[in-house]
Amino acid sequence: MTFAYLVALIGSLVGLGLIDFKFKLAFFGKAKRAAITIAIPFLFFVIWDLAGIAAGIFFRGDSSHMLGINLFHQFPIEEIFFLGVLCYTTLILTTSLARRP
Repeated sequence: MTFAYLVALIGSLVGLGLIDFKFKLAFFGKAKRAAITIAIPFLFFVIWDLAGIAAGIFFRGDSSHMLGINLFHQFPIEEIFFLGVLCYTTLILTTSLARRP
């Protein structure tokens, strides 16, 4: 099952989207603000990953659960979705904690 990891990441994004929709925490509350708030750390982590790959610190591991498609050298397509899950989860968590009475 070469796409299991990607399916899990997309499923996680859908689940986060449903939570966001129900409680209006990010994109379903203030979409422009949420997009900017996610874009900045997302781009930081992409640059961080590329710098780590260039330095020989990060590398793509071998897994039968990944597609094997790289966007850049040693940068699998799943990494983009993982970083999306990471940033969206953080935004939902911090927004929900800020609303706590």
